[in-house]
Amino acid sequence: MSESGAEQEIPVPRKLWEHADPKSTAMWNFMQKVNQKRGMDMQNFRELYAWSVGEKRVEFWEDMWEEAGLIYEGDYEKVVDATAPMTSIPHWYHGIHLNYAENILFTPSPSSPSIRTTLHKEPSKIALTSIREGNTEIQHMTWAELRSRVGLLANAFRAHGVKKGDRVAVVASTSFETFVCFMAIVSLGGIFSSSSTDMGTKGILERLKQIRPVYLFADDWAVYNGKTIDLRPKIREIVEGMQDVREFRGVVTQPRYVGSPADLEGVPRAVTLEEFLKKGGGDETLTFERGAFRDPFLVVYSSGTTGTPKCIVHSVGGVLISVMKEGKLHKEMQPDSVQLQYTTTGWIMYLVSIQSLLYGSRSILYDGSPLTPSATTLLTILAEQRVTDFGTSPRYLHELQKLSIAPRELFDLSSLRAVCSTGMVLSDSLFNWFYDTAFPASVHLANISGGTDLAGCFGIENPLEPVYVGGCQGPPLGTKVEVYDSMIESGPGSPVPDGVPGELVATASFPNQPVFFWGDQSGQRYQDAYYTRFPGIWTHGDFIQVHPITKQILFLGRADGVLNPSGVRFGSSDIYSVIETHFPEIVDSVCVGQRRQHDVDESVILFLKMAEGENFTEYLVEKVKGKIAVERTRRHVPKYVFQTWDIPMTVNLKKVELPVKQIVSGRIIKPSGTLANPESLQFYYQFAKVEEVVERVKTEKSNGIRSKL
Repeated sequence: MSESGAEQEIPVPRKLWEHADPKSTAMWNFMQKVNQKRGMDMQNFRELYAWSVGEKRVEFWEDMWEEAGLIYEGDYEKVVDATAPMTSIPHWYHGIHLNYAENILFTPSPSSPSIRTTLHKEPSKIALTSIREGNTEIQHMTWAELRSRVGLLANAFRAHGVKKGDRVAVVASTSFETFVCFMAIVSLGGIFSSSSTDMGTKGILERLKQIRPVYLFADDWAVYNGKTIDLRPKIREIVEGMQDVREFRGVVTQPRYVGSPADLEGVPRAVTLEEFLKKGGGDETLTFERGAFRDPFLVVYSSGTTGTPKCIVHSVGGVLISVMKEGKLHKEMQPDSVQLQYTTTGWIMYLVSIQSLLYGSRSILYDGSPLTPSATTLLTILAEQRVTDFGTSPRYLHELQKLSIAPRELFDLSSLRAVCSTGMVLSDSLFNWFYDTAFPASVHLANISGGTDLAGCFGIENPLEPVYVGGCQGPPLGTKVEVYDSMIESGPGSPVPDGVPGELVATASFPNQPVFFWGDQSGQRYQDAYYTRFPGIWTHGDFIQVHPITKQILFLGRADGVLNPSGVRFGSSDIYSVIETHFPEIVDSVCVGQRRQHDVDESVILFLKMAEGENFTEYLVEKVKGKIAVERTRRHVPKYVFQTWDIPMTVNLKKVELPVKQIVSGRIIKPSGTLANPESLQFYYQFAKVEEVVERVKTEKSNGIRSKL
């Protein structure tokens, strides 16, 4: 324990926010209903959480099913076999049949036995708003218009022979057309998959050739950061790459930006959306194929940066019950909510932007750069559209901070209730800046973490507890999150006390476990992904710590990227937070551990990317090391600090550490298509012989030559 630093007293972080009236919240009301029904006396979130994951956790899921108010038919004999191991992927609510699109597009009828809440999805009410980069035109779609367009496409699918279980993929933006495609294919029991338009052909084909879709819907043009991009060359490459996929029938192009569909001459096996719809005969009748609770409806992909991505298949019921739990109880989503989740279709957060419609809320689909034509573009939308819930990333908030933009001083944000941040660790300095300078004090800053593998959260906000500096407020109800000893390399795991860093694990099954990986016939790849480190226990791959007093979950970095010099384990976020707080001249950094076959210990290497016009100097290196020593410990100070010109990122702009760690540790890797800039990795191979690099830099310096690493 001494090596982890757990013997030191952990201070209570600054409290930044608490709900003005927690007893008015849906979570409080749910707790009181449970108290009355179950003869209990729970009075706070921690008591509610303990019950939801304890010996009677099945009772929580019974009550959550009633609270959800989903549209379904049938009944279940039992919620789940609570004795079944997680590895068996237990059946939940067996006997229930439902459809994802039906629940998105409609409210349960008053006569439905499933009705538990009143959701407002009247035909004339706006369901979706579309805003494009650089386009002052704002488009709205009512519930009636949305249902009509979904019906048209769904019937066209049927006319083209698309049936339950077929896959339809998109390479598209967050547009009306993409949303309609999603709803149409899952309305008839099909399976949807999405990739963003900025993903390379190689990455797209790595996905498509695994799931073997019958159709690909693709935007013909894209606009990003002021540039107009013709996507037809990419479509041609995709079609060529899909030649050996016998299920694949062709591409349907969605018109974007140019006012009319692009000319498809020279693009093989492609038709316009207008042409594809004709076969449906203009029939807008909307019917739904209700399937079993665990029927698949969505394939998402691991952001693994080496090898072929895992094709993670999620179930209709698992996602619906989870998102109703998170949205209604944790996030306070309501019919009057207006959500803007900045995302691409290639990220799991695209699902969040869709699922806000479950509650009768309005969703704003923004397509383009958040910083074009200015860094205040999204802030203008927040004010003009009276957004209540804004989803973004630490990278965007950091950009506002660097530019000294104080949103509350420039815009009317009186409607804003919550800002959700995810994608990477949110630094302490951004927590403080958010409340001290940037946003209204009443806004709930929700730092969340979870992701693609579970289409949900392991760390999430809740309205019954304060927000403190750092990490996530706590775990989600019904999901048994624990911290296991990361020093155990294999065999049964062991939980560590609060305050001690370790591996994020889930120790009991939950309904939104993925049901399988596509193409994983034996199921071995699934088991290897989650259950090899601690047998029978879901190991998520994050390095976390639970604060012993506040109980907030502190995400310290990916477990694979945990730094471990001389047995002292800490997360890369410890380093990043120091740099982001104190060194504006550094635009980004990546910190990894190096341990080659001949190394007896791990060395920490820090790479700094300088802002334009700023110089990398020995003086800067010493300042960085000194500040890390003061704010962390001397054991956190990197052994080596170098300048870099590019840091590997996924297409969703997540910084990637693992391939850099593998390369500097002497491995040759094959980057996957999920990397936006795979060429950046070449720079790091020289550091596998870091001693030679150091000597070369010394020689160049003694000869008066500026190093060109």
